[in-house]
Amino acid sequence: MGIISVLMIALGLAMDSLAVSISGGIVMQPFRMNQSLRLAFTMGIFQGGMTLLGWLLGVSFSSYITSFDHWIAFVLLGFLGGKMIYESFEEEETTISSFSNKTLITLGIATSIDALAVGVSMAFLKTSIYFPAFIIALVTFTLSLLGVICGYRFGKIKGINVELLGGIILIAIGIKILVEHLTE
Repeated sequence: MGIISVLMIALGLAMDSLAVSISGGIVMQPFRMNQSLRLAFTMGIFQGGMTLLGWLLGVSFSSYITSFDHWIAFVLLGFLGGKMIYESFEEEETTISSFSNKTLITLGIATSIDALAVGVSMAFLKTSIYFPAFIIALVTFTLSLLGVICGYRFGKIKGINVELLGGIILIAIGIKILVEHLTE
């Protein structure tokens, strides 16, 4: 898997964390860099860690399904992307009421379930996982930190639907994987 695909997947996965981080920045009074870094670090660790965990799970049974693994990757990424697009139109917003360890861990898990499925997809594609997991963690950390800062400074960012954008990116990657395997 090329660096562009890994970066696009990382951007797609980071959108939930970005939305949560913007929300965290909006409610943070006063601004505290240590809380911002804790939130961003938690989001990045969970996104990268869940990708790695999904890959480990996928490797365990990928040898049994090699003839249709590209379809599984396509369906998983398409489902996750569709779910993100659907959720982008819901009125409900995720907000952070505290920056406690329990809250951060809960948000880390909730926003990284998609990364688990992406890790499984990467195992099916026989992709090395360490570099993609690192990039996913780094991109998520960076966007989450920027999200907290922007959320604090600008309040609600109007006109940007980050979940919709993330969903479109994941679906596009799924289609790319399917097309690449069907044209081999």
